[in-house]
Order: sequence, then C-alpha cells, then structure tokens
Amino acid sequence: MPAAVVVLAAGSGTRVGAEVNKVLLPLGGVPLLTRSVLTALAVADVVRVVVVVRDGEQEAVGAALAPHLGQAQVALVVGGETRHDSEWAALRLLRGDVASGAVDVVAIHDGARPLASRALFDAVIAAARAHGGAIPVAPAPTLLSPDGAERGLGAVQTPQAFAAVELLAAYTAADAEGFSGTDTASCLERFAPGVRIAAVPSSALNLKVTWPQDLALAEALQHADVVAP
Repeated sequence: MPAAVVVLAAGSGTRVGAEVNKVLLPLGGVPLLTRSVLTALAVADVVRVVVVVRDGEQEAVGAALAPHLGQAQVALVVGGETRHDSEWAALRLLRGDVASGAVDVVAIHDGARPLASRALFDAVIAAARAHGGAIPVAPAPTLLSPDGAERGLGAVQTPQAFAAVELLAAYTAADAEGFSGTDTASCLERFAPGVRIAAVPSSALNLKVTWPQDLALAEALQHADVVAP
C-alpha cells in the first residue's frame, strides 16, 4: 500500500543563529530540507511528499528543492503558527487521497532532521501499518532516581507514521473542538485512543539541527559517512 510523507519546514533559524530558515542551511552542499525530502522520495512505498512551508518562503523552498528533484514532484503547502496547524494544513491537502484509499499511512518528519535514513522511514511506516502508529525512540541518558534506582529514558524523534484514516479523523475532530496538540501522537491519543502507537528503535545519530553546534556535528557525521538507523 502507498504512503505519504509530510516534511515540516515552517520553522526558523533563530536558535541556530541563521538569518534564514534553518532547513535551508547547507549540509555537505545540499540544504537540510532537501536531504529529508530526497530520503522520503527514495522510500519504496511513498507516493506523495508534502512540504509544509512558512508563508513567504514558497519561492525560497522551491528554489532549494528544484535542482535536486529530477522528475519527482513535491507539493508545497503553507503551514500555520504551530506544529499542529502545519500538520493539519498538510492533512487537508492529502484528504482526498486518504478518503479514496490511495494513501494508507502518513509519515510526518521534521525537515531539521536531515540524517534520518530510508531504513528508519521504512520501519516506522511498516510499524504504523501493523499497529496504527509508530514513533522512533532513541535511548536517552540514564537517570538516577531518588530511590537509587536507574531510570532509562527515551527521546522521541521523527519520522512518525500513522494510519491515514485515523490520523485524518483525529485532526478533523481536533479542528472542530479547537484543540492543538504538542505533537502528532498527542492528537491521536486524545481523539483516536484506540490507535496503538508502537516504538521503533532509533539512535542519537538522527539528530535535530537546533543549535549551531548541531549543524557542525551533522557535517562531521556526513564526512564520517554515518547516518541514523
């Protein structure tokens, strides 16, 4: 069955110290966003890729993507003020494909995570088909609790994937109620509590570029030919 990937690119470059949207910054000569889009396009099941942009950046994003796409097509849609609003904008664009059954899973990825691999996309999409939803989880540093026991934590990443019908229904219900979730899973937990969200193993290599040092680290990992699972 075919899947769609939504790549979120409606952020900014404030914390990374850039004057432009950080997803347009180069990594090995290729914009961060372009790396995420090309990986999504390379996934065998993916038939549609939607990039969510800030209003006013359509031309800049299109110019960043165009030289690398070849014959592939990517849809651009203007996002909102929050992550939830941006996801809802993309889902409205995909609504016809979901309703017709042309898309059975939607994966949502942060364009500032340029090192996520095709294998990770494959894994979360497969897990979403099996369970209803899937999120990548990387081990976080172990903490020592007040009772002396060690507590292992997990860091949630993207891409996250969900059954398309349930995802669209949850966001439609959220829109009617005026609810805005902190992330995709929180919306499903509220409006589609029957959907099981499975954890897919990932690692810290699937880093998110937030601060200047993150971009430098991503460059180093690229030169070392290391990518996230």
